[in-house]
Amino acid sequence: MAVKEKVWTYKDYLSLEEEKRYEIIDGELLEMPAPSLKHQKVIWNLAYVFRRYQEKKDCGDFYLAPVDVVLSEEHVVQPDLVFVSKDRLSIARDRGIFGSPDLVVEVVSPSTFKRDTEDKRKLYAKYGVKEYWLVFPEERVVEVLTLEGNEYEVFSYAFESGKVCSRLLEDFCLNLEEIF
Repeated sequence: MAVKEKVWTYKDYLSLEEEKRYEIIDGELLEMPAPSLKHQKVIWNLAYVFRRYQEKKDCGDFYLAPVDVVLSEEHVVQPDLVFVSKDRLSIARDRGIFGSPDLVVEVVSPSTFKRDTEDKRKLYAKYGVKEYWLVFPEERVVEVLTLEGNEYEVFSYAFESGKVCSRLLEDFCLNLEEIF
């Protein structure tokens, strides 16, 4: 008879060391490595562009990593950037976002490639995240995915130059040169 591994929950997560970053996906505790400097620069550039948009539109709030997104007791993630629309701000509390954000951005690193592009894609679709951005700094690619039924479809895509647009955020587009 096999011994079942521990199923991690949000309650367990709260007892972990605060010096390290973790996520829980399907009850499995996953340590997150520190992002590279290029990764951090892209996140800051994205945050700046989203912040300018937020100031013009008063549409809701953007949150920058590290921020806990508690989708369920066994699914706690820390996306690079999160948006919660104005009419759903009640899910944003002091300890994090409790429920599905409207938009999530993951800046993909080699060490988190599968987690960001496959595992989280399924997870965010399951919990109804309306828009999911994948940013690939090394390749200079941005992919905007929108939820159609229970799967994501590519809504906007750019490689090296050009712009991507959001379906969710009214009149929001960004030029790749602004973030890379």
